Amino acid sequence: MKIYLDVCCLNRPFDDQSQDRIHLEAEAVLAIIKQVEQGDWHWVSSDVVAYEINNTPSDERKERLWSMECRASERLELTDAIFQQSEAIQQLGFSTYDALHLAFAEIAEVDIFLSTDDKLLKRAQRCVGQIKVKVANPLAWLQEVI
Repeated sequence: MKIYLDVCCLNRPFDDQSQDRIHLEAEAVLAIIKQVEQGDWHWVSSDVVAYEINNTPSDERKERLWSMECRASERLELTDAIFQQSEAIQQLGFSTYDALHLAFAEIAEVDIFLSTDDKLLKRAQRCVGQIKVKVANPLAWLQEVI
């Protein structure tokens, strides 16, 4: 299983866990990363993930995010092809960063792109057939595959 986690997913274990949804999504993200560490799944990260982590305002959170991201199976570098793909995805209404994440996931031919960002998830649902990767919430997806 080849997966792509956006930075919203990586942040989830460090968000305020007092809401049930956030807590359950955090547990799902950690369970997914455990599968990667066990060699069961392949996690594709990217230069845009690294860029977003580097721009995290809190140094403590930034360190925590790097401690998670370093577990990725591979990190892809931004290429002209990915940039061009992201521009096409932006035309569907996705933000610049979301379009870049999706373009990396499409080029890497991942099985699933995971995000906890409701806006991204809703737009992806409206664009099924126009984007070339399945997009899901990590908790909902994990419940499907386990």
